[in-house]
Amino acid sequence: MKNVLKIYGWIVVMALLPVTMVSGQQLPQFSQYIFNGLHINPGYAGYKNQGYIQSTYRDQWVNFPGAPQTFTVTADLSANEGLMGFGISLLSDQIGPTNTSTGLLTYAYRIQTGNESFLSLGVSAGASQYVIDGNWEFNDPNDPNIPEGRLNMFTPNMNAGLFFHTNRFYAGFSAFNMVGKKALEREDIALAFHDFHFYLTAGLMVPVGDNISFKPSFLIREVQGAPTSYDINGMFLFMERLWLGASYRSNLKIGNDNLMGNLNNRTAVALIAEIFATENLRVGYAYDHNLNALENYRNSSHELSVGYYLSSRSAKLKNPRWF
Repeated sequence: MKNVLKIYGWIVVMALLPVTMVSGQQLPQFSQYIFNGLHINPGYAGYKNQGYIQSTYRDQWVNFPGAPQTFTVTADLSANEGLMGFGISLLSDQIGPTNTSTGLLTYAYRIQTGNESFLSLGVSAGASQYVIDGNWEFNDPNDPNIPEGRLNMFTPNMNAGLFFHTNRFYAGFSAFNMVGKKALEREDIALAFHDFHFYLTAGLMVPVGDNISFKPSFLIREVQGAPTSYDINGMFLFMERLWLGASYRSNLKIGNDNLMGNLNNRTAVALIAEIFATENLRVGYAYDHNLNALENYRNSSHELSVGYYLSSRSAKLKNPRWF
């Protein structure tokens, strides 16, 4: 119990670091981003060339007090024969005494670069609210950086991204939290540094049989003050209906940091499954298991997603959009 409280204390400290110190990664992570690129790239809006709504709930480090709990709703559609995309994203992220709420509107414009290739430029704009509850039961009453009562801060927000795809390949690069940092720095306490986050991703669809395809992909994340992290994913698609696969997540080890039994090592593995329950309804689940200091405490993560196509997926079989 003493070790658990010690690790937990460091998690809270990292979430509440004052603005004069180095920040860590602030945006939530998802294991099922590979099925909804709008989480990491606004250029993805309208890619499926039809209306799509998805909700995701992630419960990270289950039964660990103050662990992250994230809920999102995204929706996007295309217009002008698929050359324009529109989207909306709503997010709520709870970590200990802090909560982040973000609402964004997205626009993407797609340029045809070949017979079956397109390049999309997308921009998201909106606002974020950061909240800290100074009365949270696990707060340290002697910490001068924790305010009394409940503190709210608002900041504008903007993201931008490039997304290239063919029928079998995709690649994207995006930047998040492009504006709003100075608005937080003017406050007495900054709940998040709101630093730039960069995402680089790519994937490929490889047929391996009449009813089986294999999709390898990767994602690299970069943010100031945190180790560069990466995901390596491998998914199999069976009969154009069932996805089964796994993901390996870790970070590049730079320097000799050894924070609390290598807590800064974000290594984890995830088992992922998604199924088209109907031609319109898609249901997914991911189970994450830590391979760092939290491994011994049996605090794994669960992620559930539900997606709905506004028109039947069967209409797209001549040109499927599997990314």
